[in-house]
Amino acid sequence: MKNTGYDGYLGPRLSREAQLRRIRHVMDAELTEAQRQALEGYYLQKKNIPQLARERGVNKSTICRTLQRAERRLRRFLRY
Repeated sequence: MKNTGYDGYLGPRLSREAQLRRIRHVMDAELTEAQRQALEGYYLQKKNIPQLARERGVNKSTICRTLQRAERRLRRFLRY
């Protein structure tokens, strides 16, 4: 048996389109505007943290914290 690195139940697999719809729904419904913009800028628009900080006029650490909180919240809501 091949070791996959995860021994728990993975549940039914969703299609990529269904996963993306679910992520978009959680982003729209559960994240703040700042969190949503940070995630979109960093992951979808491929901007780096200093660029995002300059655009928003905040410190780099603020962007890092915002991203961390958004990712944590996104994971929590996607778990179910």
